[in-house]
Amino acid sequence: MSGSYDESAGADDTMDSFWEVGHYKRVVKRFDDGHRLCNDLMGCLQERAKIEKAYGDQLTAWSKRWRQLIEKGPQYGSVERAWLAVMTEAEKVSELHQEVKNGLLNDDVEKVKNWQKEAYHKQMIGGFKEAKEAEEGFKKAQKPWAKKMKEMEAAKKTYHMACKEEKLAATREANGKTEASVTPDQQKKLHEKVDKCKQDVQKAKEKYEKSLEELNKCTPQYTESMEQVFDQCQQHEVKRLTFLKEALLDIKRHLNLTENQSYSTIYRELERTILAANTQEDLKWFSNNHGPGMHMNWPAFEEYNPDQANAAPKKKKPDGAPPTPSTDHVAPPGDRSSVSSYDKNQAYSTEWSDDEQPTAYSGNENGGNGNSFEDDSSTGRGVRVRALYDYEGQEQDELSFKAGDELTKTEDEDEQGWCRGRLDSGQEGLYPANYVEPI
Repeated sequence: MSGSYDESAGADDTMDSFWEVGHYKRVVKRFDDGHRLCNDLMGCLQERAKIEKAYGDQLTAWSKRWRQLIEKGPQYGSVERAWLAVMTEAEKVSELHQEVKNGLLNDDVEKVKNWQKEAYHKQMIGGFKEAKEAEEGFKKAQKPWAKKMKEMEAAKKTYHMACKEEKLAATREANGKTEASVTPDQQKKLHEKVDKCKQDVQKAKEKYEKSLEELNKCTPQYTESMEQVFDQCQQHEVKRLTFLKEALLDIKRHLNLTENQSYSTIYRELERTILAANTQEDLKWFSNNHGPGMHMNWPAFEEYNPDQANAAPKKKKPDGAPPTPSTDHVAPPGDRSSVSSYDKNQAYSTEWSDDEQPTAYSGNENGGNGNSFEDDSSTGRGVRVRALYDYEGQEQDELSFKAGDELTKTEDEDEQGWCRGRLDSGQEGLYPANYVEPI
């Protein structure tokens, strides 16, 4: 503050200054703001932790669903393993995001909460000890100066009123000289009034100047005391800002998965699995299992044997169970003698002419929302049945179940006594019709 009070400087330059009486309260309020900002930061981190958890849960659910679809779908071999590796990536990334959530909640939020508790001490009557100490320090530092300031303001007001009265008296005297109705005696009184006002102005001015001088003498001590209290507040604030910066760096380390060695390892493994896909090996496997490479019992001349003419292949069945139907039957739709990887979850007829080729399954069917691995067999249509006896499938396309197990019959009994059904696990295949009963 300057050595003298200059009214011409205008109130706008000083009315919002820290040095004005009571304006230290903004500094004191910073303690309340600091405590609230800790709460805001914890709330911010808790929301982010929810997002991390939700993302991880969604990745896991997505991976689980598509892993099942891929395993049941027509893809095979090393390319199938490469595709499934994408699901593995999702599962591992989900785990990392769960770790991010745990880091935010267990480390960062707890760290902020503990620091807040140590830095701000609540009082029984409300507020914080640090804010009260700052308030009392500023009041004590400002009290002498504020008293002198009040006296100076009163002296200034008196001086300005005296100046106003002097100007009014001088105006009346000047008007009296021009008006004929004003007697000489009245003019004399008006002149005496002006003289008295001048004396009052001089006295008020001297008192005002003296008051301002005393205020200016008090100002250095005032500014020094105020700055000491302010510096103490600054020391607390620098601790808060320093802590906040360190906390944000910790948060960044938790969020930045690129700094996590496991994160880069996930994608190195995914890349290795994808690069390991071998087209020729997959084609060879398909040929050996579903193509020309398969073994074939070519027809050969057989002598008539009356003992074997009506004999059915021996099949393991529990005591008391009815005989299983003959396996020498005509394959139902979804030819068991021509199994392909597509039979993982879908059967289709192998009987078509050159002019009626099967329509390729398009991802754009059903408005583009259809899944190429979902067909009528997975929609839940069929009849629920319960197994009467244990049955152990003797062929690759036969189901195995225990007495009491429930399954879904998807196709009615054929001429040889076989039904097609689906276990609750999703596996589809054939089973003896007389081994189950409708529920």
